[in-house]
Amino acid sequence: MKLTWLRRPLPRSLYGRAALILIVPIVAIQLVVSIVFIQRHFEGVTRQMTGNILLEVEFLLGRVNAAPSLLAAKGDMRSLLAPLALSVSFPVDPVLADRRDRLDLSGSYVIETLRTRMPEVLAVDLVSERARVFLLVETRYGPMQVAIDRRRLSASNPHQLLVLMIFASALMTLIAYVFLRNQLRPITRLAEVAEAFGKGRSLVYRPRGANEVRAAGNAFLDMRNRIERQIEQRTTMLSGVSHDLRTPLTRLKLALAMIPDTEEAVLMRRDVEDMERLLEEFLAFARGDAMDDAVATDPITLAEQVIENARRAGHRVALRSASGQGMVVLRPMAVARALENLVNNAVRYGSRAEVEVALTDRALRLTVEDDGPGIPKDRRDEAMRPFVRLDPARNQNRGSGVGLGLAIAVDVARSHGGTLRLGESERLGGLKAELVLAR
Repeated sequence: MKLTWLRRPLPRSLYGRAALILIVPIVAIQLVVSIVFIQRHFEGVTRQMTGNILLEVEFLLGRVNAAPSLLAAKGDMRSLLAPLALSVSFPVDPVLADRRDRLDLSGSYVIETLRTRMPEVLAVDLVSERARVFLLVETRYGPMQVAIDRRRLSASNPHQLLVLMIFASALMTLIAYVFLRNQLRPITRLAEVAEAFGKGRSLVYRPRGANEVRAAGNAFLDMRNRIERQIEQRTTMLSGVSHDLRTPLTRLKLALAMIPDTEEAVLMRRDVEDMERLLEEFLAFARGDAMDDAVATDPITLAEQVIENARRAGHRVALRSASGQGMVVLRPMAVARALENLVNNAVRYGSRAEVEVALTDRALRLTVEDDGPGIPKDRRDEAMRPFVRLDPARNQNRGSGVGLGLAIAVDVARSHGGTLRLGESERLGGLKAELVLAR
């Protein structure tokens, strides 16, 4: 049986769980020690102190009962009350009920001990005066009232010890938290660096803390270096391939320019242009997030620039809405290229496109909607793969790409810790592409 109900109230952060692990045992120990001590203090010590007073009261009762007369008993007590620190008056009106405050924890033990060990006790009054206890005892001359200092019957409340325990626990918890915070800070820093790397930013990081944390930090640095080397090697290799292929393509274009404009020559020139465009798109995809550095950028201004460039090219593109304000750390050239690809796809397969910018505390969402035929739901994942073209399913007459537009957008989104979602536009009826970037 999974204890899901127990997980919900638990803190989710590492600091919160560490504090819980630190505080719960201390509080539990404090409760156990306090309960055991209070029980021992109020029960055992109170019974012992009350028993000692009973010896004096029994001695006093024996002298009173042994006196030949009431006057003799009073005279005999005068010489005993001062040494015993007792106050006696008799005969008095009998009180047949015990009186105790409900919050008086030790009072119950006092009454129980007196009643159990001394049958002559008629009543015990713990309420009339807080500093004294009035004991009603049956004698041969009538009920006798004995006033006893409360401090002689029961242990006082251990406030000082409890306060000292709480203060010492708070101090030790604070000291432990300082040391624990120093151990948790390297883990938090590692999480921040890893999250930033997932969003396309490379922060300076030095492994610190315990050996296990240092090992994890060094493993992360090795992984990050390998990924960066792979990206650099891929970009360098493809740049070289692009440079090597441009030379024969240029020669082909020059050779075709010298040929008369026959039908075969026109088809050959078109093939060369397709090869050149394919090469440029493939190189852009391979470069990916290595295009520029991450800087603080205004996403609304970036979107407006992309829309303006599309309008200059004669496309019907509009900014439908923009919500939120602030700067976002991102690669502006890469994000602009991803948004341009989404806009170009929208106007290629539709007649117009609308862009929406939504900026929240956790993410940036760039939405592009068109009035084209859209993409079937079962083929949307396939459409985001590199070199996959779904032109027959959309509109072959509006032109054909190389199948890298959505793939580049997906790659840019992932490099910023986000994703690309494809859906159906409720307003325009075509495709709805959402480029979500983490902040």
